[in-house]
Amino acid sequence: MEDKFYTINQVAEILDMHHKTIRNFISNGKLRASKVGKQWRVSDDDLNSFMKNSKDQREGEQVIEFSSNETFSKTVKRKINVSTVLDIEEIDKGQYMRISNTLLAVMNSKDPEMQNSTLNVKYYEKDNKLKVLLWGEVKFMEEMLSVISLLVDRK
Repeated sequence: MEDKFYTINQVAEILDMHHKTIRNFISNGKLRASKVGKQWRVSDDDLNSFMKNSKDQREGEQVIEFSSNETFSKTVKRKINVSTVLDIEEIDKGQYMRISNTLLAVMNSKDPEMQNSTLNVKYYEKDNKLKVLLWGEVKFMEEMLSVISLLVDRK
């Protein structure tokens, strides 16, 4: 019997997730994958097992993940990450440039709350539409949404 293998992009499409999310699952050991050359491949069996485990967790089993600092006081550090997609309509190219440059400047600040955060900006000139994808900790999300709100407020 021949095993079927999927690329990360194929798995992302099947699960309706972003390819970076799939890469995180692989690096965290939640999704088994094999490296073929420079590419990751996920077997059909591993994908089915992952989907079954995810379904089992959603059907009643509550899973709480946290990391602990290995200090003498055994401090437990909890981390919450949030992701969001913003669709901003009626944005011309000048506004897009101003918004994206400001967001990049905020991201490039030396603020530690910006570490391990992600920003993606895509402008659809034909539709005058801006799509902003954010991923990071709650404080990062609060700050970025506040900046975006200030930049697009038309009052």
